[in-house]
Amino acid sequence: MSFEDYKAEIALLLTQMTGDPGDEHEIQMRLHALINTLRAEGLPVPDDLKELEADLEEKFGGKA
Repeated sequence: MSFEDYKAEIALLLTQMTGDPGDEHEIQMRLHALINTLRAEGLPVPDDLKELEADLEEKFGGKA
């Protein structure tokens, strides 16, 4: 998957999170998996996504 594809998927997850906060934990797990994939492929993870990931991990008591 290209970096642009990952960005689009992350944007979709963020839109879903604001639209249905009841699924935040599931979305957090999917976001965490996407960010880990970016890291595994050597692609850059934007600082704002790193901060969001850390905030969600704190909210849900740890990693997905």
